[in-house]
Amino acid sequence: MNDKFLSLLGMARRSGNLCLGHDAAVSSVVKSKAQLCVISCEGSDRLKKEMAHACSFEGKNIPVIIVSYTITELSKAIGSKAAVITVTDEGFAKALVKRYEEGRKTAD
Repeated sequence: MNDKFLSLLGMARRSGNLCLGHDAAVSSVVKSKAQLCVISCEGSDRLKKEMAHACSFEGKNIPVIIVSYTITELSKAIGSKAAVITVTDEGFAKALVKRYEEGRKTAD
């Protein structure tokens, strides 16, 4: 991973394009507003399974990425404590996926 991912996540938060926490994330997925779901590595297995199911339920194809960041690291970037975050803006979602993939390539 890289700090560019966290910086971009912070910008998405400041622009109002994030839903933070379980209830808000599930709601954005159900209402088809979510473009991306980001889950902390510290998120429970139940949370990861539930969000993966919700993001693919009824033909939805919302990408889910489990990042190597802790809840504390994500919280510093977005200014609020959350293990699961959904991104509602398509541009931010695409940019975050790109940064995530770049970070994985450099980690390998």
